Amino acid sequence: MSPRSASVNEELRRRSRERLLQATVELVAERGYEATTLGAIADRAGSARGLISYYFPGKRQLFQSSVHRLMHLTLAEALERAPVPEGPGSGQETLARAIDAVLGLARDHPVLMRAHMAGILQQEGFVQCDEQQRLAVLLRTAVTRYGSTDPDRDYPLLRANLMGAVVAVLLPGAPMPLERLRGELFARYGLEWERGVPPKEAARRAEGVSSVELVRRLGGGTPCAGKQLPGAHGTPAQR
Repeated sequence: MSPRSASVNEELRRRSRERLLQATVELVAERGYEATTLGAIADRAGSARGLISYYFPGKRQLFQSSVHRLMHLTLAEALERAPVPEGPGSGQETLARAIDAVLGLARDHPVLMRAHMAGILQQEGFVQCDEQQRLAVLLRTAVTRYGSTDPDRDYPLLRANLMGAVVAVLLPGAPMPLERLRGELFARYGLEWERGVPPKEAARRAEGVSSVELVRRLGGGTPCAGKQLPGAHGTPAQR
């Protein structure tokens, strides 16, 4: 029997890593971060316990990468959803979809996103991984399509605004209404309320679908780092 080629081995490693990421978000959604063990993740993924250490330095890094993957897949699905934004105003629609996708994560996956935000506010901050880079590419794409002439400046600002909104939605004891936060962000960027997926439409789509089921649906996606999204530039970003 001939040995496997390098490309076959690489694909097997990619699939193994993605099973671990998928198992992590499923288990944390079901049990919470603290109650989810690395052994349980390996069992859910059908992998050896030692394989986690091969890919990730520890549980926190594994979890952050898994949530960044969920965020990337969610954002990619939103930006590619038919009808794909084209023509005049497509840049505004692209940015509206990006904002709604990130806010929707706070609404649909509160356990995951609360644990994620708590983790990145700790000393280690963001984990620099492939999933985080794919997410960054898509957010920069949204800013560029919107019409930014300086995405290096405008992308970090958008990221900061979105992180602040997610924290406000999830703040224990004093959460801000998602609709109000969405309105503030849309007003900041000059977006019409009807663009993207307004809250009532988003709630209708998610009705009766559990958080874990949403994770599994998105987990069937294929990473698309660097994939170009159709559409033209919109109006210049407000300063």
